[in-house]
Amino acid sequence: MRYEKGHKEQTRQKIVEAASQRFRADGIDGVGVVSLMGEVGLTQGGFYNHFGSKEDLVRESVIAGAGCAIKRLTAKVAASRGEGYRALINGYLSVEHRDQPETGCVAAALSAEMARRPVETKTAFTDGYAEMVELIASTLPAAVRGKRRRSLAMAVFASLVGSMSLARAVADDDLSDEILALGRSAALELVEAG
Repeated sequence: MRYEKGHKEQTRQKIVEAASQRFRADGIDGVGVVSLMGEVGLTQGGFYNHFGSKEDLVRESVIAGAGCAIKRLTAKVAASRGEGYRALINGYLSVEHRDQPETGCVAAALSAEMARRPVETKTAFTDGYAEMVELIASTLPAAVRGKRRRSLAMAVFASLVGSMSLARAVADDDLSDEILALGRSAALELVEAG
């Protein structure tokens, strides 16, 4: 059977996108190659036509997931018409983001797991982290300059990830909502204190 030109790359991309969502929703170790490949309509054997190992897929999925989250937040910032940091913080610490980890930030979904991954996967995660910090820095008020701009963006991102992680971890919906609200307030105070 002959496939159209680009079929293999399209199939690979389909696997990466499905894996990226599943890893963020269920955790890396919670997703098996067999079930993932079944989800995209392929066999386990077909997996090895595209990836050398599950870790290769994890790495590519981290890159894809980070790109997705950055694209989503960049759109929120662009639509904000000023005070981009406010739109970014509110978008990140939203109920929608909390309830849909599969389409959200890789850091909030997988940072604890990244600590135990090989250095190549950590490097992919680090690159995504740096892009997110850069995005956050680009939204900060003009009065924040130099090295302070990057360090403030890093602090804001840490606050966002921590708040989202905790909001997802608790069993009480009201407490989760409170964590998101307090996280938004704290992140905004960080920025506004400059």
